[in-house]
Amino acid sequence: MQKPIVTALLAYGMSGKLFHGPFVHVHPGFHFKGVLEHNTKKVNADYPDVKSYNTLDEVLNDPEIELVIVNTPSNTHVDYSRRALMAGKDILVEKPFAPTQAEAKEIFDLGRKLNRKVMVYQNRRFSSDFEVTRDTINSGKLGQIIEMHLRYDRYRAEIGPKVFKETPIPAAGIVYDLAAHLLDQAICILGEPLSYRKVTGVYRKNSLVDDYGHIHLTYPNQLNVFITTSLLVADPQPGIIIHGTKGSFVKAFCDRQEDQLIAGMKPGDPGFGNEDAGKEGRLTLMSEKGEKTIELVPSAVGKYMDLFEAVVQTIRNNAEFPVKESEVMIQIGILESEPDKV
Repeated sequence: MQKPIVTALLAYGMSGKLFHGPFVHVHPGFHFKGVLEHNTKKVNADYPDVKSYNTLDEVLNDPEIELVIVNTPSNTHVDYSRRALMAGKDILVEKPFAPTQAEAKEIFDLGRKLNRKVMVYQNRRFSSDFEVTRDTINSGKLGQIIEMHLRYDRYRAEIGPKVFKETPIPAAGIVYDLAAHLLDQAICILGEPLSYRKVTGVYRKNSLVDDYGHIHLTYPNQLNVFITTSLLVADPQPGIIIHGTKGSFVKAFCDRQEDQLIAGMKPGDPGFGNEDAGKEGRLTLMSEKGEKTIELVPSAVGKYMDLFEAVVQTIRNNAEFPVKESEVMIQIGILESEPDKV
């Protein structure tokens, strides 16, 4: 049996508590050793045996730590990734990986130079709604895809308490925060677009960063992909709409893993990752005779844990990580591109 990967998180806010801690604690391929907590100490209420470090240097100077999960504010990702690699650690970095392609390339190049693994955390690839969407497209049932709409809607008119998300610093704003998920999904399924156009807007009172974003991607065979995200949608729309020459597929964003983690469920608990009844996708197909059939398509079980299994395989067995460097570079190039303002 392979030695567990000794792992530390660099923060224990929402991401550490929900999206990382439970998985590295449960997965036998990890030894969850520590968390960086500058001020408020919270991790030991959940994991009494996990060490709380006071400074980043303490984490990086610990010779036992092999993997550092960079789950800190996005404007720190490049600096902390660089320092972790220089300290001889492998890294798993939350999105957005970096504000610019130049900085992303620097980190990937540094990882290669130091023979360390550089991995990008994109948990939405392992959600139930994305899995069924990819499978539906790949099944060919829709025929030639004409257009795909991906939306991430919220209603948060107030300025949020997370200063790094609301201050005009590198990688701030809703496009870097939420559209990054949708871009990754489109690129994962369809690859690099032929062209793109990005529009951003600021609508909330006193907002200093974009709170609306729309990205139009074009692909071969006249396929258009429309990515939209907003903080001012009172009636959230279906997150996934696909039209093809043979039919349409409509699906709400409804992966339950985040809500289940908030409610205290753990990965591996019975029912973890299962969608609620009534949340199935709707597949509408037209026959050659013009006859319409409607099929409800249940989702696969959401498995964020598969991302952490991929981390283990990448570090221990030198497997290729599913979120490829080329895909990350395409995504960041679009995120950093100059937008049209509205």
